[in-house]
Amino acid sequence: MSHQKVVPLRVPVPVESIQGTLALDLQPRHDPPDTGWGSGRPAGDVIPIDQGVRRQIDQWSRRYAQAVVEIVGGDRPVSQLLRWSSRDVYADLQRRALLVARAGHHLPGQGRVQPVRPQVQNVRSCFLSRQVVEVSVHVRYGRRSRALATRFELRAGRWQCTALEFA
Repeated sequence: MSHQKVVPLRVPVPVESIQGTLALDLQPRHDPPDTGWGSGRPAGDVIPIDQGVRRQIDQWSRRYAQAVVEIVGGDRPVSQLLRWSSRDVYADLQRRALLVARAGHHLPGQGRVQPVRPQVQNVRSCFLSRQVVEVSVHVRYGRRSRALATRFELRAGRWQCTALEFA
């Protein structure tokens, strides 16, 4: 009988002890993380923004968000946000207002009387560039809370909502 050498089809490869793991520093931190507050700008901003510009976009986005929740609730017609919404956002607002109106057996945007009126409580803006800002919005419905995430882009000299998510 002759002894032939058997060649395996797959050669075993040694596995490194760190393969598939993240390089994390697991040492405890004794200082709080740098949030950007000492630098005069909120932690989320990618670029520094003048406080006057921030106040202006915060006030504008608060009014926009209030209009959004009133549109979805049936108090306002969606056409009021036509100039300040992208085509996709506008279509989504129309769809949401229609679905809520059907569920409540009323017409959208007819100023129905809601038992609880939505109120924008807080907005937090994060400037990604001078022409793009993302804003998180806290909305109260009586004792309940909801959140909106919005993205505004400066187009043709005016801010326009290009993304809107409800949570």
